[in-house]
Amino acid sequence: MTPRSALNRTLLALAGLVLLGGGLLILFAGLDLYRRHDLAPPAGWPLTTPADVLLGSADRARWSSQGWWWPAVIAALVLTALLALWWLLAQLSRHRPGSLPVGGTPPQEGVELRDRALSEAIANEAGALPGVGHAAVLITGRPGRHRTRIKLTLTPEGTPGATLGALCEGPLSTARRSTGLPDPPTEVRLQVSRHGPHRVE
Repeated sequence: MTPRSALNRTLLALAGLVLLGGGLLILFAGLDLYRRHDLAPPAGWPLTTPADVLLGSADRARWSSQGWWWPAVIAALVLTALLALWWLLAQLSRHRPGSLPVGGTPPQEGVELRDRALSEAIANEAGALPGVGHAAVLITGRPGRHRTRIKLTLTPEGTPGATLGALCEGPLSTARRSTGLPDPPTEVRLQVSRHGPHRVE
């Protein structure tokens, strides 16, 4: 799991918990479940009956009379909006290198290779390895610090150890020689293709 994926899942989980808690709080109060089922909410628990409100008139008058109240509310709303906008832009931002320098950094005579072309070349060569039914390759990161992610679907006859060895000695070695770049961090995921049961007669 990448740091971006971990952050996204954490933020989504926190937002989900907050929305779930608020929804249950409103549901219990709106349906008057505390009284119907003889439940005793904790002292000071908000929204315990259908007539309750989250912020009463007295509370609104008390807080609005404070000089710091409205600037604090506006600052909190602006900060929340900015964080949401930053999160959205982070999802839309390009996380692929676009082009990779050939022959090192800086590239020799300005020669560069598109990341998609290199991904397709590695995938085509990896898909032709014995025991591999399908290969998918994705290159992520910045040009100088890219990562290679490979997903291989093995046939029932394929073995993980032999396939990994052939992958390192074949497609990855070819990509390293062709580009002149050092070995990037590489993540390989293996899965076995589904197949029907063998019938013995």
